Amino acid sequence: MGYSARYHAASLAAIFLALAIGILIGSQVGGDVLNNTRKDLESSLTGDLDDARGQIDELETEAGWADEFGNSVLPPLTQNQIRGDRIGLVGFGSLPSEITESVDRAIEPTGADLVAVGVIGEPPDTEAIAGALPGGFRFPGLKRNSDALGRYGRATGRQLIVGGPLLEATKSELMSQSSGDFGDLDGLLIYRTEPGDLEPSEADQVKSLDAGLIAGAESTRAAVVGIEETGTDPSSVSYFESNDLTSVDNLDQPAGKVSLIYALAGAQGSFGVKEGSDRLLPELLQPLPPKNAGRRKQG
Repeated sequence: MGYSARYHAASLAAIFLALAIGILIGSQVGGDVLNNTRKDLESSLTGDLDDARGQIDELETEAGWADEFGNSVLPPLTQNQIRGDRIGLVGFGSLPSEITESVDRAIEPTGADLVAVGVIGEPPDTEAIAGALPGGFRFPGLKRNSDALGRYGRATGRQLIVGGPLLEATKSELMSQSSGDFGDLDGLLIYRTEPGDLEPSEADQVKSLDAGLIAGAESTRAAVVGIEETGTDPSSVSYFESNDLTSVDNLDQPAGKVSLIYALAGAQGSFGVKEGSDRLLPELLQPLPPKNAGRRKQG
């Protein structure tokens, strides 16, 4: 069991013990036998509560040591893996600031750059996207047909990596916010929020667009990685796996940042601490697949 789970278990135990003590102290039960029993239970529970608090203090100390160690070894483990790479980050539906900050902290020691960040609007404004299509691009029925929207997503997902006129013409309609320049990317990170409160037709549109964007990005030579933090709930690990994406589910932890960099360098799998993950870390002691020197020239 990890530090987080152990910490929460000890915290819950302390809360319930404190409640039990409060109930016993507050109850007014007559009789010497009952009073003595109440005092014995009160004393026992108070001792248990003190023990639980002590365990929490110990776990906090151990977790602090683990984080300190992890942060100290992060730079030497990752600094030469993706040096010079251009990385993009997109959120499907939303992109919390802590995700962007965690990505920044992870890639900072590597010499790579986070050059583009965007949020895919959900549900998509299909009428606006259709109206912004440049000449030469036709997706009949895009306003109402999920299959057409999926084809648009695939073409646009590819251009997130390699650049192109379709993305340039429709980026403002596709994304609710964006910064930096997509195109000529070596890696793309995808954060996903579970869609909620959507009409069935809107849910179908979101599903088709997101799957198309992923498939288009994966059709290039760039590394495409799904990411989230330990507190992301519900988790998208199974969603990433169903779309053949490598994923990291503990980006907020030092181990997750290491996994992220190795995934961008070519490691494949589901890394992290949640159900559905293959293992905590990639095989750090084995050589990674050689990086393709021409990876930026996406074919």
